[in-house]
Amino acid sequence: VQLQASGGGLVQPGGSLRLSCAASGRTFRTYGMAWFRQAPGKEREFVAAISWSGSSTNYADSLKGRFTISRDDAQNTVALQMNSLKPEDTATYYCAGNRWGRNSERSSEYTVWGQGTQVTVSS
Repeated sequence: VQLQASGGGLVQPGGSLRLSCAASGRTFRTYGMAWFRQAPGKEREFVAAISWSGSSTNYADSLKGRFTISRDDAQNTVALQMNSLKPEDTATYYCAGNRWGRNSERSSEYTVWGQGTQVTVSS
């Protein structure tokens, strides 16, 4: 599986963005998928994850209610809908996949990573 993230950009505070992660490979539907982010000078942090079946999701506590992760196995994509964006959401966002199918928060469990897409929240 290979991953390519897109959809980042510049948005005003309070605005929305939808990130997309396109996957190649027939085994995508068996992968657990996640989004992580990394701001300049900070460590990478977990954002959201979804299990292989889509039946289980989890989010960073600080992002619950604003961000939504979803997957479309027919299109081989994973999306991150981000609403009510804040300046502190500014970061490079990475999609990642783990072959165990779990919605893990641990970056060490993810074996495949996309190249990242920049999100900047600023007025």
